[in-house]
Amino acid sequence: MSILGVARSCAVSLLGLGMVLPAPGAVPGESGRPTLRLAVHEFDIPPQGLAAALVTYSGVTGMAVLVDGELARGRRSARLQGRFTASDALARLLDGTGLMARYTSQEAFTLLPAQAARSVVASPISSSRAVQPLDRGYAGALQAALEEQLCRSPHTRPGTYRAVLQLWIGRHGEVRHSRLLGSTGDARRDGALVESLRGVRVMRATPATLAQPLTILLLPKATDRAMECTLREGVGGS
Repeated sequence: MSILGVARSCAVSLLGLGMVLPAPGAVPGESGRPTLRLAVHEFDIPPQGLAAALVTYSGVTGMAVLVDGELARGRRSARLQGRFTASDALARLLDGTGLMARYTSQEAFTLLPAQAARSVVASPISSSRAVQPLDRGYAGALQAALEEQLCRSPHTRPGTYRAVLQLWIGRHGEVRHSRLLGSTGDARRDGALVESLRGVRVMRATPATLAQPLTILLLPKATDRAMECTLREGVGGS
């Protein structure tokens, strides 16, 4: 927001609940620092709906996930308890779901049916077809639109809070409806978020296959996000 997931300081994630956005253009290991995939965390995630489990997993690891909401619907995660690397934990969480992770950057991944995921690895030429519902071009455009809008106000600026919202997007990229799933802990911010998202317009046609509503996970990444919003303001002259 990952959206998802999209430069790396992405705090906005589009989740399956909708999707979580990966950082556009990011390449595993490109920064030269340890990847989030290898970081070890303490997990205690009970068996539950996969979408909810992914929200918890993303909050613990900082990883962004991009997943078609239809894939998560009706699936339950395995219990995850103990200390694991982020990648090992994800594999355990997905055990028995019929889904596999395909990493799109050092800090983001998408989920695909196990058979499709293996096909993407085996046949790179056909990968764009396999992941068509999760078009990265659209994901990047959506993230850019969300970030630009959220950075306009100190009340909605990403980085210091966590929120989960749902969006319904029209065919021409306009946000037609938004809903906050639970409070951020600040009633003023809650209202500002919903109001702000009404002004979002994605500068790209909405894919006909896009499962809606999209669920947006805003994650706290305070230093990175504050810096990015400041840079946006400088460029915009505001």
